[in-house]
Formats: sequence, structure tokens, C-alpha cells
Amino acid sequence: MKIHYQVSMPQPSTHLFEVELSWIGGSDQPQTIVLGLPVWTPGSYLIREYSRHLQNLQVWAGDQPVPGKQVQKIAKNRWQIQGIAPASLRVCYQVLATELTVRTNHLDETHGYFNPAALLLFAEGYQASPHQVAIVLPYPHWQIATALPQVAQSPYTVEAANYDLLVDSPFEIGEQQRFDFTVLQKPHQLVIWGKGNYDSCQLIQDIQRLIETEAELFGSLPYDRYLFLMHLTGSGYGGLEHRDSCSLLCPRSAFRQTQSYHTVLNLIAHEFFHLWNVKRLRPIGLETFDYDRENYTPSLWFAEGVTSYYDLLLPLRAGLYDDTTFLELLNKDLNRWFKTPGRQVQPLRESSFDAWIKLYRRDAHSDNHQISYYLKGALVTLVLDLEIRARHRNQRSFDDVLRSLWQEFGIPERGFTEADLERTLLAVGEWDSEPEFLERYHRYLDSTEELPLAAALIPFGLELVPVNTSSAFTGVSLRSSNGRISISAVLSNSPGQQAGLEPEDELLAIDGMQVNSPDEALNLLQNYRPGDTLTFAVFHQNLLCLRSLTLGEPRPSEYNLRFVENPTVEQGALYQGWLSLSNS
Repeated sequence: MKIHYQVSMPQPSTHLFEVELSWIGGSDQPQTIVLGLPVWTPGSYLIREYSRHLQNLQVWAGDQPVPGKQVQKIAKNRWQIQGIAPASLRVCYQVLATELTVRTNHLDETHGYFNPAALLLFAEGYQASPHQVAIVLPYPHWQIATALPQVAQSPYTVEAANYDLLVDSPFEIGEQQRFDFTVLQKPHQLVIWGKGNYDSCQLIQDIQRLIETEAELFGSLPYDRYLFLMHLTGSGYGGLEHRDSCSLLCPRSAFRQTQSYHTVLNLIAHEFFHLWNVKRLRPIGLETFDYDRENYTPSLWFAEGVTSYYDLLLPLRAGLYDDTTFLELLNKDLNRWFKTPGRQVQPLRESSFDAWIKLYRRDAHSDNHQISYYLKGALVTLVLDLEIRARHRNQRSFDDVLRSLWQEFGIPERGFTEADLERTLLAVGEWDSEPEFLERYHRYLDSTEELPLAAALIPFGLELVPVNTSSAFTGVSLRSSNGRISISAVLSNSPGQQAGLEPEDELLAIDGMQVNSPDEALNLLQNYRPGDTLTFAVFHQNLLCLRSLTLGEPRPSEYNLRFVENPTVEQGALYQGWLSLSNS
């Protein structure tokens, strides 16, 4: 018995996918069937309510419409059908597809992209059955790209072994550029939708180097074929990992300027790394998916933070940029960390657990009250990696933690627990005092103490140096839009917050003097000293308000990561080993 979907898009300009669900080899006995649409998709930890885009659901028994009394919506994302045999059942519906992201659906005159979680209903009790998807093309020149295998003799039909694998396999259908290449005797394909300034030969060569480098870390490529789906747009950016593919959203002009191209390479390295870390090596909380509600785990910091650390490191190992570029990228992360007051409010494991209600729901106050498990997770991984390397003179590293976890949990695809992770860290690190290490490790994860970043970097000949500013401190960030200056953020416990300034306030004048740009405001503040009290004239919710702000002492505007003066031979050796550099 198989679940069969027919997905068509007869008028792409309407942005409507049309789906028909039926059974192949289903029972001819009447029964009650419950259909549901996921509320989220794995890899993106937010309830997205995909069913809000579903419309015009109709049920048929053969060629006869099923009376409305036998079809009932029983929840926001569930429908119950009573007294119909699956063998004769057909369910037809439409889904509006206007969101061009890696986690939703998009359909227009040039392509159709969909995540099965956001488009294809599941039948309760049948999720373990094979699922087929037949695509009806609106135009003969459109092509289909997905990681799922083709059904024999059916060029437009693919099959997944179960619903979980179906959800983990996005579809790109339409006008596209396709590039096939082989790495380590395995076929790969890059499919690009949209115009861009990429050099396909260079891009494929760089992807090949990333694949080889990541395979070397884990020992092999655990798939038969891999697909990179890349969407090029005006300004979008993001990625979503899948078991045998990934979806990438990049600015179309990102490929010729060095810095933006490095960002693309980091994105590719990140999403490809996930085929090991998350898709196969995963926390026990993500071992089985519940598509109706949140799947909680305190270990998203490992899933995303470790991956974020390695997405900077792996392009360096692959020779795609040098150690100077790596340190510049790391320095950006370090500055984001120090400029986020929420690091002193939210512990890392709490950030992981609360991803569903915080990370994807940012507002102007978010930096004051939360920390990204991507960012802090990456910096905790950095600290652990450097601690292990310094202790064992680069003969051991976090690479060994990953390889050990991969062998024990990734290859058999068995979810690991927090205790399993601690045990592996202890085995790799061989610390003098296991209780002392675990106490320190738990502080990294469960407290808001500052991370020992400077102490971890010093053995490698690096130091963090604050760059002091001459301006007195306000804690207020400004932006300019449509000729107006408004407050974009106000830091916790800053002079600006104490004065009662709020994000979205429109700034008119400082100390009676009109300001016309953020730079003009900054230049004006240069004339005052800490302790001076100034009047900020703002429109707050359309009311003119005067706020008294007492300037604080200057604070570092940023931190520079740089080499220590006169590094020792040992520091140089640790640095070279950490970044896999030659001694020449």
C-alpha cells in the first residue's frame, strides 16, 4: 500500500499548487481516516501553521463527492473523513505559495518550490508507508529537481520510503540551471533558480573542496547522491538542511565580491555539515518528529552552534580562504557576542529549549533578553576545541568529539543524550579533574557567566583587545529612513533606557539642536562628556516628549582579535595546528 500525491500548478501566476492525495493498494473497507498538515518543518524550530495556506479541500469517493457531513475539520491542521474506503478515496486541495524562503512554498511564472511539510497532507497511521509524488508540469521546458529517487518508467514521479523522508526532500520545479559533478565517486548536482553573477566552474570547484574536507573529518559520505538547491534573489539569505539535499537562498550579486562570496561559502559549508550533525547525528529530542507540536531539546546549541563554528573553520581547511579571513570572521562573531546584553540574561541550554518562542520571533528588544544558540553555541565549541587542543598539543581536538559521536550515534542513527555528550567530552579531553571540567562545562551551558574566551585564545598567541571610543555612552542605536531618524534599539540598563527612550521613537533634536542623520547625532555627542545631562526631543507614539539623558562613561565600540606581541614557539605551534597551517 502506498500514499500517492499528484502535484500540479496549472496557472503558476495564481501562486496556487493543486494537490490530489489517493491510495495505491488501499483497503476497500470503509473506515475513518484523519489527515493532517505539519505545523513546522525539521530544521526550522518555529510553529509556522502551514495549514493557513490550505484552501478548497474536497473529498471524493471514486467520481462521487463525499457529503459534507462525512468530512469534518477537527483541529487547525486536521481533517476527519468517515465511512470511506481508502481504495476509492481522493482528497483534492489547493495551497497558496507566495513565501520565497527555504522553509515554505513559492510558485510563480518561473518556478515552483515546495517543502513537503508545507504542502502534502499526511494520513494518520500511514506515515510509515511509501509515499509517491507525481508532478504535472505546467510548461514542457520546466524541469524537476529533488533528492528522492525516480519511480521506474515514470520520469515525473518520485518515491520516499515514508513520510519522514518525504518531508526531508524539498522540490524545485521550473526554469533552472543544472550542474552535475562527482566527488569521492558519488554523484552530486547543483540546481540554481534565478539569475546571478556566479561563475559556475569556480562555484562547483569550491563546493567540491568543501565536500572533500567535510568527508575527511567524518570519514565518508553517508549518502548515494546529494543535491544542492540554490535560489538567487534580490536580497534574501538563508539555508535549510535535509538528509540528502539542502536549500540555499542567496543574493544574486553575492558571487564576485570577496566578502559576500565568503558568506555564501560559509552557508554551503553549514548546511552540508548538517547532513552529519542533525540529520544523522542528532539529539534524542529530535530522534522522532511530532509534526503537530514543538519538539523540545536543550541540545540545539550542539546541532547549530557546533555547525556554526565549523562553517567558519572548514572553508579555511579547504583552502578557500586564509587564516586572516578566518580570524576576521571569528572576530565578527566575538563582537556580536560582546554587543548582545542578552548573553547575561539567557543561558545557552535555555536558549536551545526556547527556540520555538524566541529565536525566530525577534523584535527591537530581543538582544537585551536573549542569546542565539547559534552564536553562543559556536563560541562554546571554540572554547572547548581550544581547551582540548591546548591540553593535548593539537593531538586531540573537537574533531575527535565529533568522530566519536558519529561512530556511536550517527552511523546507527541513534539519538544521543546530554549524558552521552558529557561522557564523550570527558573521554576525548582526559581532564585532570573530571568534576572540575564538568562544573566548568555546565557553567558554559547553564549560567550567564562570561565565557573564558580571552583565556582560551592566549595559548594560541591571540588576544582580544577592546577598541575604546571617545564618545560618551548612550546605549541608543539610530537608523535613518525616509528622511527621519528613529531609534532602532536601546540597550538594557543604559542611559538611554533609564531616560525612557524606546525603539521606534523618532529623534528630532539633542540638547535643542536638530539632528538630520545618525552621523550628525554622533558628531554632536562628541562635544559632551560623561555625566552631562542632555535633552532628547522625540516623537513617542506621535506625542512630542522631552527625555533627560545623563551620558555614561565611554565603552568599547568593538573588540579586535589580534596576535600577541612576541608569541612563543609553543603559541605559534598551537596556532598552526589549530588552523591546519603549514610551518613555512
